[in-house]
Amino acid sequence: MSVQLNHTIVHVRDKQASARFVCELLGLADPVPYGPFLEVRCDNGVSLDFADTIDREFKPQHYAFLVGEDDFDAIKARIEERGIPYWADPFHNEPQRINTDDGGRGLYWDDPDGHVLEIITVPYGG
Repeated sequence: MSVQLNHTIVHVRDKQASARFVCELLGLADPVPYGPFLEVRCDNGVSLDFADTIDREFKPQHYAFLVGEDDFDAIKARIEERGIPYWADPFHNEPQRINTDDGGRGLYWDDPDGHVLEIITVPYGG
């Protein structure tokens, strides 16, 4: 059996709001309850399991999504329609721009809890 990422837990202050935010922007199916989590399943079978984390601090994480060209355009349009700031870089130095790294397109934006979300059309390294 090969090694594959199956899921990761995303610590947030409001799992309902955060999971819906990701689903709506990425065009994914609605989140599904799974135990104490709200599961957001990506098309490759990997899930983001959103968990309310009220009793302790957590550090924002980075989540990158590989998307097709048409999906990139649709996601970017949804980000712009909502007036969500985005950047060409993870350090927020190039606002309202996309990057063309590795021959594709990419952009970054923050979720309500400060996690940095990214969409790219070509994996790093081309």
